[in-house]
Amino acid sequence: MGVHRNSKSALIFNITFRILLLAMKKIALINGVNLDRLGIREPAVYGKTTLSEIVSAVRAEAAKFGYEIADFQSNYEGEIVEKIAEFADSGITLGIINPAAFTHTSVAIRDSIAGSGIKFIEVHISNIYGRESFRHDSLTAPVCAGLVAGMGLEGYLAALRYLVK
Repeated sequence: MGVHRNSKSALIFNITFRILLLAMKKIALINGVNLDRLGIREPAVYGKTTLSEIVSAVRAEAAKFGYEIADFQSNYEGEIVEKIAEFADSGITLGIINPAAFTHTSVAIRDSIAGSGIKFIEVHISNIYGRESFRHDSLTAPVCAGLVAGMGLEGYLAALRYLVK
């Protein structure tokens, strides 16, 4: 009977360890409001690169370092809050987030990031400090490990490289 319990415990430990190992090799990639419209919406500000092209490029770069990308985009604040919690509960510890306009307004996303245990880098495609003054204040940046702005797709890749080093 004792051998059976030990075998079962060992199996459970092995499965749990493998799940944690898989989660540790994943990086969350969260994009906020209107970023599903990249390539179409204000190309003079945001460029012509689409969100799917950004996600593909980040996936390819992450694979070079042995990581997978768990990506999510939503135009709804509550869905982003729930996804951050879901990623944290799954064991993901690294993330890239572009909260978009929620950067300047969402205490909920800020608190979700702060309480997640995920090390996030905040990314903005445009230089938020070279735009309207209301965009200069980020509620989310103070709870992130870093901020990259104004580098387009390269900002996402720079954030990824920082996280995997």
